[in-house]
Amino acid sequence: MSVYKRDYRAYSGRVTSWQTRFLVLVRYGLSEVWSSKITIGLFIFSMLPIVVFLVQIYLVNNPVARQIILKGNSRLLDVDAAFFLHVIESQCWLALVLTSWIAPRLITFDLADNALPILLSHPVSRFGYVMGKFVALFASLSPVTWIPCLALYVYQCYSAPPGWASANLRIAAGMLAGIVIWIALLSILGLALSSWVKWRVLANLIIFAAVLVPAGVGGIVSAVLRTKWGFLLNLPVMMTQLWQRLIGAPENVRAGHDWSLPSAAIATVLIAVCFLCWAMLNARIRAREVVRG
Repeated sequence: MSVYKRDYRAYSGRVTSWQTRFLVLVRYGLSEVWSSKITIGLFIFSMLPIVVFLVQIYLVNNPVARQIILKGNSRLLDVDAAFFLHVIESQCWLALVLTSWIAPRLITFDLADNALPILLSHPVSRFGYVMGKFVALFASLSPVTWIPCLALYVYQCYSAPPGWASANLRIAAGMLAGIVIWIALLSILGLALSSWVKWRVLANLIIFAAVLVPAGVGGIVSAVLRTKWGFLLNLPVMMTQLWQRLIGAPENVRAGHDWSLPSAAIATVLIAVCFLCWAMLNARIRAREVVRG
């Protein structure tokens, strides 16, 4: 039968609400991410430090193990705010490695295959597209960051003497807030950088460079000018100080008091980075592509 002889009818089935349409992109994004064996391997590797921290908590709170292995001195492995700061740092920097692999898989393929015009021709907005990719990346980072960190906190509350949990609620709240800020920043940063690079391998390297290169420049500026303001370019230093203040860890765990940055300055820089990433996504995620001859 010829095409012009066919009768076409409008779709009359149930229409997904516009508030939840982006969840379709989330579902397919998660399927794409976790279909890779490399993603699974990175996830397993990222969980290894959690096993080590779990053993440390067991040793500190088990009288027999403490007597045999620690010779009765539990001060060797105190489980306090400084301990959980190390937990946060290890998992959050492993999340950076995972982001460098996952983010390009979510968005670079769509750009390389010129699939954005097709995707955006469906009843999904540019904001819905970005939100779907953002939620997929955020959900992929959660199992290696705030979920196992809070699981360690719960195990410590179970193993520690009565009263430890009520006296250290700030640690749990600070961990959750600090890690959510970090993986949200990683998610929007990874998507923004990946949207401007069609070659996935190059996108992996650029995500690392966006964090490490400014950190090196900030360190040089601070050393040469003998000022702490150069550390505003150093994302690792800023996030470490933010985590310290959120969970109540001593300021001298990683950075000395002389180099501490005001919390308002850290928040301003993080918000500026988010706005910059959003501007990059807004300029790149388009339903059409202009080709100059």
